[in-house]
Amino acid sequence: MSGLRVVSLVPSTTETLLAWGVDVVACTRFCEQPGLRTVGGTKDPDIGAIVALAPDLVVVNDEENRRLDADALAAAGLAVHACSPRSVVEVGPALDALAAAVGVDPPEASRGRVEDASGSGVPPAGQTGDGPSSEGRLGEGSSSEGQLGDGPSASAAGEGRGALPPLDLRAFVPIWWRPLMSLAGDTYGSSVLDAIGVTNVFAESADRYPEVTMAEAAAARPDVVLAPSEPYAFRPRHLEALAEVAPVVAVDGQDLFWWGVRTPAAVARLHAALAPLF
Repeated sequence: MSGLRVVSLVPSTTETLLAWGVDVVACTRFCEQPGLRTVGGTKDPDIGAIVALAPDLVVVNDEENRRLDADALAAAGLAVHACSPRSVVEVGPALDALAAAVGVDPPEASRGRVEDASGSGVPPAGQTGDGPSSEGRLGEGSSSEGQLGDGPSASAAGEGRGALPPLDLRAFVPIWWRPLMSLAGDTYGSSVLDAIGVTNVFAESADRYPEVTMAEAAAARPDVVLAPSEPYAFRPRHLEALAEVAPVVAVDGQDLFWWGVRTPAAVARLHAALAPLF
């Protein structure tokens, strides 16, 4: 167990740190950890409360958190570590860097590596994967004193290792309703779909989270609409409207969007949920 006291401002990372036995002294209200102290949200953390806790490290992510908050924490003299994987391939190296930052050596089964539907595995730490470049992100994979550096059990995380047969589906994934939004290929969620052989119909969008219309979604000719449980809680009337685009399948938003120790099992669960339906 790590001797460091850590504040995590990233829900999926909080889950991973707890699975590793790290002393997480506080997290956000979105981390779904009722036993831990909360210090605001991902976009509005209580900087004063975090500083008062005097943690050894604060973990942030460029999608969940704002740079100005990370900079404020660093300016207050706190060590900040950022990890921001945008693909399944990047999860393993990101968790290796996180483990080093918090001083733990988790088993390989809880380091987030998974093979995709084509059977290509995640490269070992230190090797270049196929994921997008981290250039320009929030201090990707770095950690330093006073400077800006971003649960399931380890055994559960190991489930799902090995190549999965590709599903060969085209999917529209709505992530918000007003405006209707989806996700592009340069996102972790789209990479999870790639790992199970599902094509994201808006993968080529220039915007990472594009606004779309129902007509555009239908014109993309998806085989299925995957309605995640988060970040937007779609109601029955929303699902009825989406069903005019393609058959709707509700999926676990945490499995689709939370990366970390859960990644291998999450990929396997999503594959298992969809495979019998098509």
